[in-house]
Amino acid sequence: MTAQPAPRLTRLLEALLGVGTDLDLRGVLQRIVDGAAELTGARRAALVITDPGDGGPAEFRTPDPDPVPETAPELRVPIHVRDEEFGELRLAGRPGAGPFTVEDEQLLRVLAAQAGVSIGNARLYETARQRERWIEGAAAVTTALLTEEGAGDALTTVAERARLLADASAGVILHPTAEGGMEIVTASTPDDPDGMVGATIAPGSPVLEQLLGGEPVFLEDSATDPRMTTHVRHRFGPSMMLPLQASGRLIGTLALPRRRGGRPYTDVERLLATQFASQAALALVLADARRGRERLAVYEDRDRIARDLHDLVVQRLFATGMMLESTQRRPGADDVRDILGRAVDELRSTVQEVRTTIFALRQPPAEPPAGLRVRVLRETASAAARLGAAPSTHFRGAVDTRVPDRVADRLLTALRDALADASARPGVSRVEVTVETPATSPEGREGVRLRVADDGEGGGDEGRGTTVTWWAPL
Repeated sequence: MTAQPAPRLTRLLEALLGVGTDLDLRGVLQRIVDGAAELTGARRAALVITDPGDGGPAEFRTPDPDPVPETAPELRVPIHVRDEEFGELRLAGRPGAGPFTVEDEQLLRVLAAQAGVSIGNARLYETARQRERWIEGAAAVTTALLTEEGAGDALTTVAERARLLADASAGVILHPTAEGGMEIVTASTPDDPDGMVGATIAPGSPVLEQLLGGEPVFLEDSATDPRMTTHVRHRFGPSMMLPLQASGRLIGTLALPRRRGGRPYTDVERLLATQFASQAALALVLADARRGRERLAVYEDRDRIARDLHDLVVQRLFATGMMLESTQRRPGADDVRDILGRAVDELRSTVQEVRTTIFALRQPPAEPPAGLRVRVLRETASAAARLGAAPSTHFRGAVDTRVPDRVADRLLTALRDALADASARPGVSRVEVTVETPATSPEGREGVRLRVADDGEGGGDEGRGTTVTWWAPL
């Protein structure tokens, strides 16, 4: 006994349930095609999409068991999503069953009506998922920017996250130039970014008025749009150029181009990307303000330490030195005069070193100090391990402002050599380094003088101590 085919009403209900249980748009479209073929017994079923909002014409179809073209009549039924035509169901090829009937068309129209509802729901679900992804992405960028170091890293974070969210070929950030154009300063792309960073939109380009005015620009094809002038425009197709603007301040532009021939951006994608750019710009401003506050806090702390050193340590050392000097002058102090003299010298050296430290602490921490004073201190500090003790370092004159870099480099080389020689001599327990400017040569020329003195064996009139002197004109 052979099984009877299921009643058509039952198959219709199964098709309606199948279409209504999926929220993924592509899954819904494929279920519509499969349900239509099963419901009518058609050999081939296809759904031709004509809605440009979904990326232009597209087609979903059932596998064709017989690729040879047939002359059997077709059945076509439109699918509407709300009041707009989304596409058309096309069925053909019903071998042995004759042409499609009025009942076939009625059943297919019922399926098409449910399909329109399911497609609308899938679209809403996809839009909600898109919004969720962009909101999560904006929150992740904000968190990253408020914890990262450096503006360059922050811009890369924004460009990379936006590229992934927009399914773009590249994430690019442009900054205004002094000449009135815009320049690519950051580019995130899985492809070769060669030549992108540094590419410019020349002053006078038609698109600049909008970008510098903080307006978004949407391009259907970057390669052919006459408003684009960068030499990398030929690589890309659809593109969004979004202002990074917060509190009336234009930071730059976020560009999200897709490959040539890529899917155009939908209205929803444009809106979400514009909102993301606004939040990213605000996060960039907040991150920059946070880094400014941190630099200020460090500077204030360093300034407080410098004041404490000056007000407490230096004054106490100076007072101790005066007490020792007065003791030296007392009657009957001959037996301790040498000891007191060395103690006074040590205190003077210590006062100078503390003052040097105070000066270094008062340098702005945002930019690493590159003055000669700090470079000399670094050299003497690195030599401390070889010498067994840190050299005593003194500065006379405005060595940071008067000595040019080319002379400073030569002085540091001479200092490095002198410290290396001192570390190789036996009996060295003390090294004194002095940098002085202006220091006059015997010919009367102004320059800078380096003096490195140690108390090791093999030098001086009594066989102890070596002094190296180096001089160069300014």
